[in-house]
This record gives sequence, structure tokens and C-alpha cells, in this order.
Amino acid sequence: MNNPPLPEPLDVIAVGAHPDDVEIGVGGLLAQLVKQGHRVGIVDLTDGEPTPLSPGPEVRLEEARVAGETLGVHVRELLEFPNRRLFDTFEVRVALAKVFRRYRPQVVLSLFAKTPGASPDHWQAVQICDAAVFYSRLTKWDAEFDHLPPHTVRKQLWYSLGFGSLTAMDSPGAFVVDITDTLETKLQSVRAYSTQFPPSKQRVFHLVESQARLYGTSAGFGAGELLIPATTFGVRDLMAVLGCD
Repeated sequence: MNNPPLPEPLDVIAVGAHPDDVEIGVGGLLAQLVKQGHRVGIVDLTDGEPTPLSPGPEVRLEEARVAGETLGVHVRELLEFPNRRLFDTFEVRVALAKVFRRYRPQVVLSLFAKTPGASPDHWQAVQICDAAVFYSRLTKWDAEFDHLPPHTVRKQLWYSLGFGSLTAMDSPGAFVVDITDTLETKLQSVRAYSTQFPPSKQRVFHLVESQARLYGTSAGFGAGELLIPATTFGVRDLMAVLGCD
């Protein structure tokens, strides 16, 4: 079977349940990676609609386009599973694994844990992405993946949307990435979602910035984002990692 040529690989793919998840969780990191010359993509599992103030999916997706353009990402894909009814099923696992096989990322960033008081889609996305990373590398299952070649993701990292909980900070191996230089870009990307964050919800921007400042201050930066490794995070050069080389 002759498959069409694969697109240029991405170095990093960040996955969210809805448009705006990735921007809020790791928008600063993605902007930083782009500035460093890496190829970055975003995958939204649903269009996030309906929501109270959005006229419809076309508006939300235009907001997502602007937000991705603000961050400088190279690819943004929507898998079109239903918002509010997102479940960890075989079909959505395979659909996401196909994206990984097509774009062959070295690193996948995905949601971490439940978000009490917020959408249950987030917890489903955690399980979906964990499974898709595994499915991406499986052999002898070609027909399920449109005969796309298997791909092994080198590292999976989780990011937290749990503003109402401090548990992510206590996770083993958690570390902070310096986003001091891209914090404003992150906030600008979140502001692109004007239907989700109207003037009555301006506290959201204070919350996002305050958390970034807290993470950053804890690590000696101006602002930061928290990441949790899905597997053991090994260090070869301790002094370089500690900034003491």
C-alpha cells in the first residue's frame, strides 16, 4: 500500500481536551520552544462548544487559530470529538495515536490528573493521551492506524490545569520551566479566547499570571510553568541542569 508522504516532523505536541487548555497550561513553554527553533504542534480533542457566550464552534476555532498564531505553533489539529461527552474510548485513542504517528514528536505534553470543579473532559483526556502514546509505538496493528508507521514518543510530560488544587506541586519529579520571557505571549494567547474570558472573567488572567509567578519564584525565575514527567526523569550532567557548569 502506497501511503501519502508524511509531513515534516514536529519536535513537541501538546494535547488539550478543549481549545484554551494548552494555552493556559503550557502556552509560555510552547512560545519559548518556538523561539528556540523547535517545531511545535497543538491537538485539541474537542472544539470546546457549546459554551455560554460563544455563538458557535466557528468562533471558538477562530479564537484557537489566533491563539496558536500568537504562540507561533506550526500545526494545530482538531479531532472533533464531542465536548462534554469526551470519553476514553478506543476510537479517540486511535485518532490521537494517528496524529503522533503522522507527526512523529519527540515529546508529548498532556494533561495531568483530575480538575475538581472543572470539566470532566480533562480527566478523560489524561487517559486518552496516555493510551495514545502507547498505541503510537505498537507494531503488527497497521490497519487500525491507516498503515502509518509506528512511532515511539521519547518523553511524555504532564501539565496541570488544577488551579483549585496544590497536589501537582507535590508530584514526584515535578520541575519548573522558566517562561519569564514568554509570559506575556502566553497571556496574550489566552486573551484570544474572548468568548471564554469576557470582562466579567478577568480574574482568570490574574489567576494564570499569579500561578506562573508562584511557580517561577519557587525556582528563582520571574515566571514558570510546572511539568511532571510521566516516567523517571534522568540527569546525565547534574551541574549543567543545576545551572552550575
